[in-house]
Amino acid sequence: QVQVAESGGGLVQAGASLRLSCATSGRTISTYDMGWFRQGPGKQRELVAALRWRRTSTYSPDSMKGRFTISGDIAKATVYLQMNSLEPEDTAVYYCAVRTRDYGTTLSFSGGYDYWGQGTQVTVSS
Repeated sequence: QVQVAESGGGLVQAGASLRLSCATSGRTISTYDMGWFRQGPGKQRELVAALRWRRTSTYSPDSMKGRFTISGDIAKATVYLQMNSLEPEDTAVYYCAVRTRDYGTTLSFSGGYDYWGQGTQVTVSS
């Protein structure tokens, strides 16, 4: 089992920055993939960015590139999501997820992740 806990959300004005944190515990995550997803009101859950510890690589969908940056500290078993120039459209619950193995699905497929946090609310006012 892996426990996942997000933090760092809040209410900010458009143009602001936020850094979300995702702390994990229970099992070592050094060979897993981790993703930040978000789900806005009335929208489907979508991948913001992913980090592959074993490959020491990151991935973001084209629509997320430029303002969102994922990083991690393996010693702290923590992953971060730096969000810059926030827009009202970024308002969502942001979730951190852990994928323990490659099921042959893409990193963007939320069903391929095994463990999820409760989410942290990010609200961007105009």
